[in-house]
Amino acid sequence: VQLEESGGDLVQPGGSLRLSCAASGSIFRINDMAWYRQAPGKQRELVAAVTRGCSTNYADSVKGRFTISRDNAKNTMYLQMNNLKPEDTAVYYCHARISDYGSESPYWGQGTQVTVSS
Repeated sequence: VQLEESGGDLVQPGGSLRLSCAASGSIFRINDMAWYRQAPGKQRELVAAVTRGCSTNYADSVKGRFTISRDNAKNTMYLQMNNLKPEDTAVYYCHARISDYGSESPYWGQGTQVTVSS
């Protein structure tokens, strides 16, 4: 099983980006999914999470600006980021709990860089 993020870029403050996370491999079912981020010198933090049933929760710092969603048919998760701020600069990681016809295991993507700067 692999998770691959895409969509990271350099954007000006106030701009928007859409991140994608695609899962591939021997997948029976993808359960909870989430986006984390890690800025230089800081710990990795939860940005937003979505259950298989599409219930969501967000870090206070991104509420009202970011929207997490998923397409179960495509094994893909998205993060729409609006009104980006310099403090959103970080490597964004996809995380998912996936059942591969056996037990459930956690998986991480390699990360995609988001830089917010003028």
